[in-house]
Order: sequence, then structure tokens, then C-alpha cells
Amino acid sequence: MPGYLRYTIVAIVGCLLFLPFLGQVHLFDWDEVNFAECAREMIVSKDYLRAQIDFMPFWEKPPFFIWMQVLSMKLFGIGEYAARFPNALTGVITLVTLYHIGKRIANEKVAAWWVLLYTATWLPAFYFKSGIIDPVFNFFIFIAFYQVHLLRFASQKILHSLLAGLFLGMAVLTKGPVAILVAILSFGTYIIINKGLAGYKLKHLFIIVVCALIPMFLWLCAAIAAHGIPYGTWFITEFISYQGRLFSTGDADHGGPFYYHFVVLLFGCFPASVFLFQYTRKRITHNLLTHDFTRWMWILFGVVLILFSIVKTKIVHYSSLCYFPLTYLAALQIYRLGHEQFRLKTPVKIALLSIGSLLALLIAVIPVAGINKNKLVPFIEDPFAVGNLAANVHWRYAECAWGILYLAGIWVAILMMNNNFRKGMITLCVIQVIIIQVSVLHFTPKIEAYSQNAAIEYFKSFEGKDVYVQPLGYKSYANLFYTKKLPGTDSNYNSFRTDKEGRKLEPIANERWLLSGEIDKPAYFICKIQDKTKYNSLPQLLQIGEKNGFVFYMRKNN
Repeated sequence: MPGYLRYTIVAIVGCLLFLPFLGQVHLFDWDEVNFAECAREMIVSKDYLRAQIDFMPFWEKPPFFIWMQVLSMKLFGIGEYAARFPNALTGVITLVTLYHIGKRIANEKVAAWWVLLYTATWLPAFYFKSGIIDPVFNFFIFIAFYQVHLLRFASQKILHSLLAGLFLGMAVLTKGPVAILVAILSFGTYIIINKGLAGYKLKHLFIIVVCALIPMFLWLCAAIAAHGIPYGTWFITEFISYQGRLFSTGDADHGGPFYYHFVVLLFGCFPASVFLFQYTRKRITHNLLTHDFTRWMWILFGVVLILFSIVKTKIVHYSSLCYFPLTYLAALQIYRLGHEQFRLKTPVKIALLSIGSLLALLIAVIPVAGINKNKLVPFIEDPFAVGNLAANVHWRYAECAWGILYLAGIWVAILMMNNNFRKGMITLCVIQVIIIQVSVLHFTPKIEAYSQNAAIEYFKSFEGKDVYVQPLGYKSYANLFYTKKLPGTDSNYNSFRTDKEGRKLEPIANERWLLSGEIDKPAYFICKIQDKTKYNSLPQLLQIGEKNGFVFYMRKNN
């Protein structure tokens, strides 16, 4: 089969897996709505050089991913599909890139296993159907690492230095300086392991550093030219302060134990994660190119995992950069098992059966829990969760079949591995791809109906109306995106959320003014049910509804 045809097949598979049904569910608070709202406000304000939230400067993220969403919204219109399209497109590009790198680093079989495994692993497949920054951010970092790897062996060292720096700089412009931190820690680890620079020259490293600064520098220059030097100074100061808070404190109530990301990767990256336990100290290949790239992948995996285990803020996607090295290292082990004289270790087989069975049983239990939700209520102490369960979501026992079929498929695939590992592994990957798509298309909309649908529908009811709509007692960006809020005219509306020390956090509406000030248009509010008593005690608020754990109010007087 011609080489270009293989690349075409990989691209077509990526399109079929990632592009359809992106707008099937609403954007999830916070991250998805946050970035989509920044893109929407860029379009509305026609200010494309700085991110805004509620038409106030927003410093938490640089603008590149938001620019991608702006272009997508120009193409598809403002909505869920457009907000998620950049990641879906990145998913297609990622699969083609993995095939190319795998083929160049090792061989076509390793490349094919890597692509297949990436599409069959839970979290990577889910993330390409999301509207968060990380898939694009991770892709740039990974390609930068690949260029650094090639720099050691290729003759065109200046070119690879330039590309490594520019890709790293694009990662910074996408999410921030954590890309630089990961690169420094990883390269430092590489030097220690190799007991020296291992062929890298300082002049090439200098080129990488300079080029990594260029994208952010050009954007800041353009932003300063448009908005003045104070904006540039302010953004840098607030942005660095925000990054520091993420590392030193459990920001946004996202704390967790040190082992949090170990568990996330073990279960969320099934089945790829299990094959890391197949590792032996025996070198897989004597090919220096493959050996060096494999070393880079182990270093990247370890640095990211340890770094974000130390960071106080724990969010699932913080360790998502691990998906690249994890799936590559797993693909190498699968290649050995399928094409060389190696046997699947018994502990690995037990882990495949145990984790796979647990995930399958969880899928099978979800419809049962939905049908019998009233029996669960006495065991739930959180009134908001109890309110969520009141959502009218139709479940049938027949839907348990998905989990049962998944369970049966896992066992059949693993039994097949005893006689023909390749056929068994391909079967397992096909089963994984199917169940992941079923989960995205069938289960996710029902889960969303419990979690946030009532609030989103409330916000959407005010679309096009000249009113204020404000959450009380909890943080949300959905009220901005789904009401399609326009810039306000009253300066009293603007405010900032602050931490316990009084430092500014993200911009928010002035809640006190909306509740009791001389507002210039009607105001509507929403809170969670546990705060109902507090806000019912305010005489100026009239409760106008309640649904699925959310309570709705309007202000009675101006």
C-alpha cells in the first residue's frame, strides 16, 4: 500500500471519530464555556488582541486557542460545535503525526499500534471532542520534544532548533509558561541520565530559547500597541500571579491527594496504561534513534506526572500531556508482544481483566442507578446532588447491555490474546473505540441532563433579552455564553472576585450592586438549592422557579 494512502486512511479515521456530533451536548462549565465565551466576546467586541470575560480583561490564558475558536465560530457560527471543532481537527492532525513519528522512529507496525491505541484509550478520545485548551497545548509541546530529539541526530540542526523553539513558543502562547517549565525539567533530567549534553550544543539550545519567546513576544507587542504599555505590564503581572496560585494552592476547590493523577491515568488511559507494567529492563531495540526517543518519552511521562502530583490544584486534564508518552510506550510493548517472542505477563493480564471489568460494570450500573435513583437519595447528604437526581432522564434496563457487552468483549479479547495476541489486541481496541463512541453519544447527554442542563436552559431563555442574569453563590460562565450577553453600559456592573488576602482573581459581575443597587435593567438570578434559604431571606428577590437543584429568582424592584 502506498505511503500516502496509509496517511489518508489515518486522517479519514480521525475525521470519522472526532468531527461528528460535537454539538450534541451543551458546553460544560467551567473550562469549556470559559474559553468559548472568550472567543465569542472577541467576535462581539472585535478586539482580537486580548481575551475578555464579561467584557473585562481576562489574564488566566494567552489567546492562541481562543483565536482558533474565533476562526471556527466565523466558519460554523457561535455554538458548541464551533467551540469544540479546533480540538477535533487537532485530533485528526495528531493521529497523522503519531503515525509519521512512529514510522520514522521505529517502524510502520509500531506506528499503527500507536494510532490504534490512541483512538482506543478513554481520555485522549474524549478530549478531542471537548472545547478545552489542553489537546492543542499538548500537541505543540510533544512536537517540540520530537524536534529536540531529532536535533541530536539530524544534519539540519539549525532547522530543528528553530522548529523546537517555535513549537514550544506556540505552546506558551496557547496556555502559558508551564510549557517552558516542563521543557526545562525534562531536558535537565535528560542531561543527568546521559551524564552530559549528549551531543547537544549550547548554540542550538540558545536558538530554541530565543525562538520559544517569539510567539508570546509578538502577541504582547501587538496587544501593547493596541491597548498601551499598562495593559502589557498588567497582563504579565496578573498572569504570573495566577500561575503561582495554581501551583501553591488548591485553587477553585480542586484539591486532591498526591496520587490523584496516578489513578486518573491508570483508569482514564485504559487499556494503554496497563501495558506500562509489561516493561522490562531489556532494551527493546538496538536502534539508537528508537532508544533515544523512548528515553525522552519516559522522561516526559515522569516529569509531567510528578510535577502535577506536586501541584496543589488537581484537575483531570493537568496530566493530559502524559497521553503521548504513555500510549507510545504502551505501543512499543504491544509491538513486542505481537511481533516478537514475548509473552503477556500474568499481572498485566490480571490488570486488564480487573480494570476493564470494573469500567464495564460501571457502565452497566449507570442505567440501573438512573432508574432507581429514589432509592439512592437517603444515602446522599448533598442537597444539590439530590436536586440533580430529580432531573427527568429516561433510562431503560436494556441500556445495561452496553456495559454487559463491553464486559464480554474484554474477556473474549483477553482470552484471544493467549493464542494470538495481535488478534486479541485488535479486538480489544475495536471494542474500546465502539464503547467510547457509545459513551460520548448516548451516556454523556444523559449525565449532562443531571448536572447542568436546568441551569443552561434557564440561561438560554434570556437570549436576546436586555436583562442581567447572574449566578449567586457559585461560579459560572454559562450565563454569559448562553444568554449571548452584550457589553454593559453601567460601570457599577464591573467587579473582580478576590481571594482571602484581597488579591484580584477573575472578573465577575458586581453581585452586591445587582442585588441592591440602582440597576439600569431587570435582573434575574440563579443559585444552588443549598443556598435557597439565604437568598429567600432577601426581600428584594422573588423566587420564580426551581429545577434539578437550581433555584431561580428575579429582583422585584429597581
